[in-house]
Amino acid sequence: MIAGLRAREQAENFPVALRLLPRDLRRHLRAVYDVARVIDELGDEADGDRTRLLEDFDRDLVLAWQTGEPSSPVLRRLVPTLRELRLDRALFARLVQANLQDQRVTSYPTYGDLLGYCRLSADPVGRIVLAIFGVDDRGAPLLSDRVCTALQLLEFWQDVAEDRRAGRVYLPQEDLRAYGVTPSHLDATTGSPGLRRLLAFEVQRAAGLLEQGAPLVGRLHGWARVAVAGYVAGGRATAAALRAADFDVMGGPPRPRRRDIVRETCRLLVNRS
Repeated sequence: MIAGLRAREQAENFPVALRLLPRDLRRHLRAVYDVARVIDELGDEADGDRTRLLEDFDRDLVLAWQTGEPSSPVLRRLVPTLRELRLDRALFARLVQANLQDQRVTSYPTYGDLLGYCRLSADPVGRIVLAIFGVDDRGAPLLSDRVCTALQLLEFWQDVAEDRRAGRVYLPQEDLRAYGVTPSHLDATTGSPGLRRLLAFEVQRAAGLLEQGAPLVGRLHGWARVAVAGYVAGGRATAAALRAADFDVMGGPPRPRRRDIVRETCRLLVNRS
């Protein structure tokens, strides 16, 4: 399982735990990432009754706080982080709730509805990261939410074809209608002109949200600033990759180049914006 999680980490659009970070911080970040990833895998890929599996995991999650002796190996690895940092269980519970929602909701009528889902699936991760770094800036959580929602949206726009095969459509129904995109367009192997125009709009909107959250980097200090710069940089590079592919994602998700992530990270650290 560990090897699989590390492979998933390497495939992310952003550096989960930069190598230059101190070992303890990398350990905490990976412990949280692994739990979030396992929750997603239970909701997306597990055999059997995924709702039951998620509910079982949620009960085990409670034990990580209550007794420090959960049964899941990934949760046992999280326990030392919980003890050292006193992380909020409610944030992890929201991740489970998002995946439970995935079992019964396969599309979203409006952009606002999709943002509501991201408040469960993405924003808690950023708030956990802030807690790991001990950030106590009152304005940081809302900026972090914008960054995390933008990262989630950009991943959705990369994975339109994969999500469609899984029976889910994250593109808001109101936007599909506005751009004349039909189910047949989502089943094609290449992007139709209407779908590509729609994705250009969605990517621009996600990139704008990312830039609204980018000032978070300038408000942070030390390793927190470095790590969050990497996350924002990953979002910028992902948006650039989608643009470079002319928003045709149906043959596979366009992936950001590592050199672009490094360049954007340096730019953020130098410019403090």
